[in-house]
Amino acid sequence: MNQLHEDSSTARGQQETLASVSAVITTCGRPELLRKAVRSILDQSYEGAIEVVVVFDKIAVDPLTDIEVPPGRRLSTIPNARTPGLAGGRNTGILAAGGDVIGFCDDDDDWHREKLVRQMSTWEQAPQAVAIASAIDIRTDGSNIVRIPPAQVSFDNFLRSRVTAVHPSTMLYRRADLIGRIGLVDEQLPAGYGEDYDLLIRATRFGDVHSTQEPLVSVLWDRPSFFAGRWENIAAGLSYILAKFPEFEGSAQGTARIAGQVAFAQAALGQRKLARSWARRSLRSDWKQLRAYAALVVSTGLVDAGWLVRQMQKAGRGI
Repeated sequence: MNQLHEDSSTARGQQETLASVSAVITTCGRPELLRKAVRSILDQSYEGAIEVVVVFDKIAVDPLTDIEVPPGRRLSTIPNARTPGLAGGRNTGILAAGGDVIGFCDDDDDWHREKLVRQMSTWEQAPQAVAIASAIDIRTDGSNIVRIPPAQVSFDNFLRSRVTAVHPSTMLYRRADLIGRIGLVDEQLPAGYGEDYDLLIRATRFGDVHSTQEPLVSVLWDRPSFFAGRWENIAAGLSYILAKFPEFEGSAQGTARIAGQVAFAQAALGQRKLARSWARRSLRSDWKQLRAYAALVVSTGLVDAGWLVRQMQKAGRGI
């Protein structure tokens, strides 16, 4: 009995020392998918305290009273109190959260049950990491595609490449960093496009992102992306990011990539002159940048931009 009592006390003590986690979900009206996402977080095997903060953006708050909240878990539903859109919604959630660690989850994604256990273990092994990611399981066109990010990604890596396998729904940050040295999500980004990439660039000025090398989040690509077809937002957001970080001037590959994406968006908008100008800028930095060539083809009107994006998504890639 004494030994059992001591073991139980030790277990409680260990639980109390675990970092508390707040998961922030911003939603604009996908109730069934949202409930699946929320339940996946509440059902985590992690023994530390977990809260889910659901921020309703531009729609009425749904109290989600039909969702059972287990012991050691907390669920709150609040309106977006800041700039309308994903960036303002995430910042509302960050500021309302009480956890030591902040995780994000898109409302159409869901966490695997061992996500927090595995990622917090990775962080324990690499305490210098500024943030922790994981691999993802993409559900697209009736099949699953696993994408595994590099084990460690630096500031220079993110300048060269978006590293799309580092997905926002996998990310864990220290809350103190988000309200301190890194800063909140940039609400000045046009339409919030690329807010996760902007945050990663700023974060990795203070350390690398480390990744758990197994898929711990299911990402739904079967439905159209929130930004699919919103080419104005894509062009404006990426142009903003390219201008915001002067370090891109020293990264030919990174400049070519973003300029190629802007070129593609302008081509999709039918802005042929702008598309070709951005494509030339891209190819001057890196003649192998395929996005620039894709933009030139789309600008001729021979290939539809939407069709090309769908083919890329079926292969588990973005444009």
